[in-house]
Amino acid sequence: MPEGNIKSRIGDLRLKVFKVIDVNNNEGFANRFYDFFSTAVLILNIVIVTLDTVASLHNAYGHIYSIIEAWTVAFFAVDCGLRIWTAEYQYPKVTPGRAVRKYLLSFDGIIDLLSFVPYYIPAFVPTGAVVFRFFRVIRIFRLFRINAYYDSLNVITEVLRSKKDQLLSSVFIILVLMMASSLCMYSLENSAQPEVFSNAFSGIWWSVSTLLTIGYGDIYPITFWGQFFGAIISFLGVGMVAIPTGIISAGFVEQYTRIKKMSDFGREDELNFIKVHLGQKDSWTGKMIRDIDLPSETIISVVIRGNKSIVPRGDVVLMADDIIVIGAESLREDSVVDLKEITIAKQNPWNGVMIRDLDISRRTFIVMIKRGRRSIVPKGDLVLKEGDRVMLYTNQPVKGSENEITEL
Repeated sequence: MPEGNIKSRIGDLRLKVFKVIDVNNNEGFANRFYDFFSTAVLILNIVIVTLDTVASLHNAYGHIYSIIEAWTVAFFAVDCGLRIWTAEYQYPKVTPGRAVRKYLLSFDGIIDLLSFVPYYIPAFVPTGAVVFRFFRVIRIFRLFRINAYYDSLNVITEVLRSKKDQLLSSVFIILVLMMASSLCMYSLENSAQPEVFSNAFSGIWWSVSTLLTIGYGDIYPITFWGQFFGAIISFLGVGMVAIPTGIISAGFVEQYTRIKKMSDFGREDELNFIKVHLGQKDSWTGKMIRDIDLPSETIISVVIRGNKSIVPRGDVVLMADDIIVIGAESLREDSVVDLKEITIAKQNPWNGVMIRDLDISRRTFIVMIKRGRRSIVPKGDLVLKEGDRVMLYTNQPVKGSENEITEL
């Protein structure tokens, strides 16, 4: 077999695998099954690791837990390997080598590696087994991929991203107040409790427990001014904790309000969309979007190329097999244009009949016929077949005027 055919087949296989494991793709049974299976394996692994911490269960079923953990971790390793193998489709704008590096240095890539690498390291470095077992906790972060499956969970990510500046500012204020209160408490309590407030850093734990309203009581002031200052810090702590909470709550309200407004706007001012599949010989193939002469009231909403959705910027070059989604303003209720699409069924009386012999209104005529992926000009001697999609146009007269059909 020629080397070019082998590379082509490997490329096709890599693309098929990527479509199955891609979390942003939800088309096809294989992709949905893989999403469900990988989530189930992760939950099973977390449950097993948790149950294994119970001494009685570990003594009775520890060997079973070890087998299940080994198989689930092996799945994590295979999943990470597949994502490395298909990284060039996840990051198509960079070279394959850079795509792999970009994935491995991403949040998902790091979590994927830490999900299985620490499990196998003790086999080569036995002395650090206890430390590496700690990294099992990191596997739970793989659950963040569920955000890609559910829009409601994705709202949380959007809120944190949109409010990150305000959240960082509030955290900075809390840190400054924490250091200031620690220094003040050291100055007030060092002479009375030199073993407790031995230096400025020893008061940090007290300030953390007070400002964040934890209040363990293991370290506290005993002097009058220390207790007075501690009471003030306690009141400030309640307000400081409320700031990030209020920011996140406001972010949720804004996000849901924005989504509701967008949905309301969509219902009031709808756009109609059509899907066009470009062929090798179509005039748009090989042209930039800026060079396409479109009517002023129409827009190219999205370009679908394989499993990717491309933002239709002016310098995007259209290619064969691209699917172009074109949007236009919907017809108003006072419009006189009536367009319909009829699919010819087997029992339809138009099946097997020439267009010239159809019994239709004088104000209705056939605009186009779609037969499979072909667009056919409706001529009088054309025979309609089962499965044909017939586009009908009806000219409806406007009150107070006379509208007549003019055939060109």
